[in-house]
Amino acid sequence: MTAAYLDTSALVAIAFGETGSPSLAKRLSQFDEILSSNFLEAEYRAALAREGVAAGFEMLTWISWILPNRPLGTEIKRVLDAGYLRGADLWHLACALYVSENPEELAFASLDGRQRDVAESLGFVVLG
Repeated sequence: MTAAYLDTSALVAIAFGETGSPSLAKRLSQFDEILSSNFLEAEYRAALAREGVAAGFEMLTWISWILPNRPLGTEIKRVLDAGYLRGADLWHLACALYVSENPEELAFASLDGRQRDVAESLGFVVLG
């Protein structure tokens, strides 16, 4: 089974048809499972509300939600050791590590440059 972790930046880009998003959506469709932290829902809904968009919620059905049952201190430290990120970007990478101790076994979709750099440093296959 192949899986990819989806960061909010990638989902928002797809929703708004930003440059490069059709090819990203096509690549994501080739994975068996799309994973993300449930924090993505709040970020995504806020982006839609900010732009006055009343549609696009069906994209949330693509996602299998990660709901950590413990603090992610170990994963957060591992991410910060690879490079500094702010809260939400840090949380998404920590959640990806939570589900895959071996980052090379999980793709990570993001359009945030700094987050992509840290994801690559951790060993994720980066999409976007």
